[in-house]
Amino acid sequence: MHKFDYSFLNNGLLPTQLVNVTASISSLKVASQFRKKDYEKIFTELEKIAKIQSVKSSNEIEGIVTTDERIVQIVQQNSAPLNHNEEEISGYRDALNIIHSGYQNIQFNKNTVLSLHRTMLSASDYDFAGQYKNDDNVILEIDSFGNNKIRFAPVPAEETEGAMEQLFLAFSEANSDANINALLLIPCVILDFLCIHPFRDGNGRMSRLLSLLLLYKNGFDVGKYISFEEQINKNKAWYYQSLKESSEAWHDSKNNYFPFMQNFLSVLYECYQELDKRFALVNSKKITKTSRIENVVLNSLLPISKSEICKLLPDISPTTVEAVLGKMVKSGIITTLGSGRGTKYLKK
Repeated sequence: MHKFDYSFLNNGLLPTQLVNVTASISSLKVASQFRKKDYEKIFTELEKIAKIQSVKSSNEIEGIVTTDERIVQIVQQNSAPLNHNEEEISGYRDALNIIHSGYQNIQFNKNTVLSLHRTMLSASDYDFAGQYKNDDNVILEIDSFGNNKIRFAPVPAEETEGAMEQLFLAFSEANSDANINALLLIPCVILDFLCIHPFRDGNGRMSRLLSLLLLYKNGFDVGKYISFEEQINKNKAWYYQSLKESSEAWHDSKNNYFPFMQNFLSVLYECYQELDKRFALVNSKKITKTSRIENVVLNSLLPISKSEICKLLPDISPTTVEAVLGKMVKSGIITTLGSGRGTKYLKK
């Protein structure tokens, strides 16, 4: 059985690129904390956008999809789910809301993990929601001939509760060690969670929720403003490859955590960089108002309304926003969805 031991993070022999990226993340984190104090309104709007993107992307990774318009309605709780996929999506929204609003008081333990899983699947009415698996499961992949083959055999069902308890204890011990950087510890814990694969369904989505929980609790809350899940989805092939490399020989405790750590930390770094760029877009006084409006629309992954643009750019009048949008539509750069006050704009 795998031995949960993170003491290697304190041996001073970590790859240079991992040490460098943690230093860069910590530097960007400090800058974002200062900005939040002075630009609360901008960060509130960024959080609304990121929540929509997180719910969409985390489910999309698992093949759970609906239209962008429905995603927005579900996240904003303006509509009840219309089908099974939307039930799954609404459950993720509820679990994400719990983490966003109360992460300071949520501990990484059995009760939390089971409760989040129950919330995530509650809208779908699964009888196994909030329970560890009672049957063995496997992770499959499709080979070059189109055949399914076992990529990884997780911890057997009968050993799952014990393995999860060891994971919680190992994390608690390492997290209390001042010489172990939390940024290095968290991806190791998430990898181990995925290798245990404790649930019958929802393990991937749970891993992303737990990533956010542990990051937020350690002061790295960029995922509230730039979707961590979206960045994973953008580089999904690398994510799965790093997971595959780091899970090899896991049961014998001979696996190499570094590929998954590199992926995890690179994604987090990209989130902080993206936050830096978006903040510059919505707050810069050095570029023209027209360019700022254009950049907001062209960098939005979901259709965006005039009122949403005005909230992101509070110093620009609605009349100016409307005029620029009209020119962009006329030139064919963007297209419109809906009509009247419900009109939204999207890059072609």
